[in-house]
Amino acid sequence: MLNLLEMEQLAAFAECGTLSKAAEKLNVSQPTITRTMQHLEDEFGVPLFQRTKNHIALNETGMRAVEHAQKILKAAEDAVEDVRLFDRSLHTITVSSCAPAPLWHLLPELSDAFPGMTMSSSVKNNAAVLDDLRSGACLLAVLPDHVLSSHISEEDYCCIPFMKENLSVCVPPFHALAEYDDISFAELNGYNFLLGTRLGFWDEMCREKMPASRFLVQTDQFTMEEVIRESSLPCFVTDAVSYDRDIYRDRIVIPITDQEAKIIFHAVFDRNNKKYADVFRRLFRV
Repeated sequence: MLNLLEMEQLAAFAECGTLSKAAEKLNVSQPTITRTMQHLEDEFGVPLFQRTKNHIALNETGMRAVEHAQKILKAAEDAVEDVRLFDRSLHTITVSSCAPAPLWHLLPELSDAFPGMTMSSSVKNNAAVLDDLRSGACLLAVLPDHVLSSHISEEDYCCIPFMKENLSVCVPPFHALAEYDDISFAELNGYNFLLGTRLGFWDEMCREKMPASRFLVQTDQFTMEEVIRESSLPCFVTDAVSYDRDIYRDRIVIPITDQEAKIIFHAVFDRNNKKYADVFRRLFRV
């Protein structure tokens, strides 16, 4: 009977070219590799090697055996990963969100509703969140209302509104935009902005609505806060979270009037998921 250790040694021999190098790679003795090669020929019942006095090499049949060995090893690796992922899924609530703010409110509530479970979250654009939902890569998706009608079937998924977020621009009092009481993306187009990362669909939307603007992207939160504190560049804020006055100081918050800047987020989940669907319904309808 073939075993994985023998398959690994055969694959290593094919890769390394000599018994000694294969033994060194696998940290075993050369006689061990030699015995394995002989046993493999016995198991297959056909010659796998060309042998001379001081050399052994795979013949054509041996190369075919190597192909099968590589497939067996890959299948074994995939099986281990699949079982581990499945076990993790039994103990993990996975959430894919189109924006960061919903997670700040949602994850603590989920932790309370599912004590003992691990929370795993990610912020992605709308298309990636939809892919996660449809593939089962997430148990719960957070999507804006304008995406649902064209991409989500209510026969398959529950869609429950649970949070609103309104986008504003934040500028120093001496900035040219400071005189506005409210403002549109068209009026903002052409100005340069500070922008953070992991913003999900907000990033794409701002770039789409303001094609003439340039964005100074900050990947580090501390750096972002320092630039906001010391520079005159506009940035974005929302009403979904309070912000530190020590960082924003006397900056003026100007609401953006476009409907695209006024979002209702929905929790979306498979209505047939008997393990979680009922709890999700209770959670979001409280």
